[in-house]
Amino acid sequence: TLTGIIADKWVNAEVLYGILHILYAAVLFSLPQVESPNAFFWTILVAMCFYMPTISLSNSISYTTLKARNLDVVKDFPPIRVWGTVGFIAAMWITNLSGNKASAYQFYIAGTGALLLGVYAFSLPKCKPTKLISEEASLMHTLGLEAFKLFANYKMALFFIFSMFLGGALQLTNAYGDVFLDEFKNFPKYADSFVVKYSTIIMSISQVSETLFILAIPFFLKRFGIKKVMIIAMLAWVFRFGLFAYGNPSENLWMIVLSCIVYGMAFDFFNISGSLFVETSTTAKTRSSAQGMFMMMTNGFGAVFGSLVSGSMIDKYFTKSFTNVQSTAEFVGSETTNSHLLNFVKSQGVSILENGSFDKTIHMKDWHNIWLSFTIYALIITVLFALLFKHKHTRAEEKAIEAITH
Repeated sequence: TLTGIIADKWVNAEVLYGILHILYAAVLFSLPQVESPNAFFWTILVAMCFYMPTISLSNSISYTTLKARNLDVVKDFPPIRVWGTVGFIAAMWITNLSGNKASAYQFYIAGTGALLLGVYAFSLPKCKPTKLISEEASLMHTLGLEAFKLFANYKMALFFIFSMFLGGALQLTNAYGDVFLDEFKNFPKYADSFVVKYSTIIMSISQVSETLFILAIPFFLKRFGIKKVMIIAMLAWVFRFGLFAYGNPSENLWMIVLSCIVYGMAFDFFNISGSLFVETSTTAKTRSSAQGMFMMMTNGFGAVFGSLVSGSMIDKYFTKSFTNVQSTAEFVGSETTNSHLLNFVKSQGVSILENGSFDKTIHMKDWHNIWLSFTIYALIITVLFALLFKHKHTRAEEKAIEAITH
């Protein structure tokens, strides 16, 4: 919101975009020097404060440039936006193939990319301040807080609340997807599998799927309408988590791959149908701030909600403690003398005593039940949304869908 005000009143959007990326790069370069978890959290928070505003600024720059050249934003923006996903995939592959998916060097890679983009941004077409916010506007209007008035409307309030819950689901997959695949290395029979070595590349299937499902959205919106497309997206989250619960790097690898494919539907369908719902259910006066509210509920409050609740539940209910080699071997499905198992124990800084006990407790996550709990969470959200969210097609929606289709 603050960067939007700055771009609207005083600074060219492309200049502000470049400055934010350069500042973001500086923070990323400093991350490998951070030693305490607490300091790491605050440093990441500062980094996100610089990065997150660039998402809306990027859209604003694109819209302004396209309109200045008399191009159709609805038709011409998606082919441009898809390159963001291509870049996401490329970053994942570079990080994984260079052996830096779990090293501090990934921050140098990200920082270099941010620095180059920041410098390049100054060469983008000029996007001068539009000064759409009048000097006499109230503080509430200036900060875009008028969107909170939409909570007085039952249907809009319900939509925003469910957006937060779906944002939580997105955070679950962002936070734990790659970690889940990587931790198969602790199981001797999977330790040398392709999935373990290239977990980030496997996860990039999700972004490829996201790119492809964008193309299917017009058909689904026209055929089923906004509410049903939202429900389809929620059901896709159920399958996303459920397939992870039963997937593994060998005989059930297809489940992991299918889960990544389903992600594209889960992510795209709700984001775009939700954005269209906001677009067609608000007035011109509150539309921009309402779209900002939609993003804040999913990527802001939803992400925080997902992180805090899931982290607490995993630590309390889904983390197993092992005090001896026998119980650990049974959990990972190996013999007590297996070299992979013994190396894993050693990597945890734990020694095995003569009686087979550990000198320190080893903690391992129970991923099967973690993903099952996430599946139940997504299913409950889907059922409640289908029952509580009453919505019928409007003429405004039909026009918006028609615009996307063409």
